[in-house]
Amino acid sequence: MEAPMASIFEELNVRPVLNAQGNRTLLGGGTPSETVRTLMDDSEEFYVNLGELMDSVGHRIADMLGVEAALVTSGCSAALAVGAAAIISGDNQDNIERMPDTTGMRSEILIQRQLRVKYDRCMTIPGGKLVEIGDEDRTTVDQLEAAIGPNTAAIHYLAPGDRTPGALPIETVIEIGHAHDVPIIVDAAGQVYPTDLLSAYVNMGADLVAYGAKYFGAVNSSGVLTGRKELVDVARKHSFIGFEDSSVRSFGRPMKVDRQEVVAVYGALREWLTMNHEDRFAAYEVRISALRSDLTGLSGITLSDYPAHGPAEGLFIEIDADVVGKTAGDVIEELRAGNPSIWVREHQDDNGLAVRMLTLKENGEQIIAQRLREILS
Repeated sequence: MEAPMASIFEELNVRPVLNAQGNRTLLGGGTPSETVRTLMDDSEEFYVNLGELMDSVGHRIADMLGVEAALVTSGCSAALAVGAAAIISGDNQDNIERMPDTTGMRSEILIQRQLRVKYDRCMTIPGGKLVEIGDEDRTTVDQLEAAIGPNTAAIHYLAPGDRTPGALPIETVIEIGHAHDVPIIVDAAGQVYPTDLLSAYVNMGADLVAYGAKYFGAVNSSGVLTGRKELVDVARKHSFIGFEDSSVRSFGRPMKVDRQEVVAVYGALREWLTMNHEDRFAAYEVRISALRSDLTGLSGITLSDYPAHGPAEGLFIEIDADVVGKTAGDVIEELRAGNPSIWVREHQDDNGLAVRMLTLKENGEQIIAQRLREILS
């Protein structure tokens, strides 16, 4: 597998990347397992009615997670887009076909200031209007309740949220929203481990929850929307498959997934939920220890487990710029400038960087250690 990949990148004059950053879209998301790739290959033997496949996989995902319904999408952002659309339009074909014109519909989506990210803009694709609430330091219950009005369609929540100072916890947001008959839509993109997070937000009472399927081993361009069946069913109408297998002219036609991707989501989720994650982290620890050993003795760096809390899946390297003569940003730039280009997780606010094993190819830590020794010596 490696030789053909290297040759095609050479042919295209594109540098290969050693990905020690994680499941980042810009770098290709992730690498499906052999089992998942086999399922994808098998799915190419025959064509299939994608509507039947989407519905069957959706039912099976819902059963695996213990939720009412699920829909495979072309990523977490697509899940948020069709999910927001479902909340705004309701099960009304005229509304569905008029989007992004939401005239006469409740279309405001409330977002705490502390939980804003650029990805929430995807909910404006179907005509949602984002309304930021809260002050610079915090959002209060009174501010949230005061913001709910006749045009409020939903409240958006960026999970996990509990690590964001000043943000209201999701339990409070759900309670307030439902007291005013306002649904909650959650961006839980990478909240896939511990595995109970894949159903936790729905179990708390969230109405719709979006995940990126790349985080549990599917392909980059795939995601899952879970939640209340009546809303997921409308989201399906907004999606590409609703456009293709019915008379509804919905906005989601460009957000297409193919049979290989749909099968990959199913297979990857099944594998993620049944694998021994303790063994997975134990394998990471072997590689982390090797990297730590290779870097021990270099002046001006401090090594620690990454993340600081929970099972380690990488190594954090703090850079003392006064000793090394380079900042963490300088080191990161030099790593990227090489061939192969090495991408690590940036933590410049903490004067450091993290080498994550999750997406790093086998023996990649040895190449990174050698390059870091060259840069830091």
